[in-house]
Amino acid sequence: MDPRLWHKVAALSALGLGSYGAHGFKPKNPSYKEVWHTASLYHLVHTAALLAAPITSRPNIFGGLLTTGIVTFSGTCYAVAYLEDRTYSRLAPIGGFAFIGAWASLLF
Repeated sequence: MDPRLWHKVAALSALGLGSYGAHGFKPKNPSYKEVWHTASLYHLVHTAALLAAPITSRPNIFGGLLTTGIVTFSGTCYAVAYLEDRTYSRLAPIGGFAFIGAWASLLF
């Protein structure tokens, strides 16, 4: 697999949802605005890290784990905030472990 694939994934990622959260998202309960903010922060930071995937020793592991983390952690947080229902938060820890795994993969 071409390691530059992760540049394309990064290019398709973060800014739209962050912009919506900053300008268009108006939850009934304002605490969900902070959940959206957390999701978009982790989304943006890990999308930027995807740009480094091609120069890592295992780009597909690093990029795959970061993408899994973005989808499961940030995606879950976006769903919780948008639906204003914390029962959808069950996958967030899996995304957190994927982020940890991605960063740990740089050690080997």
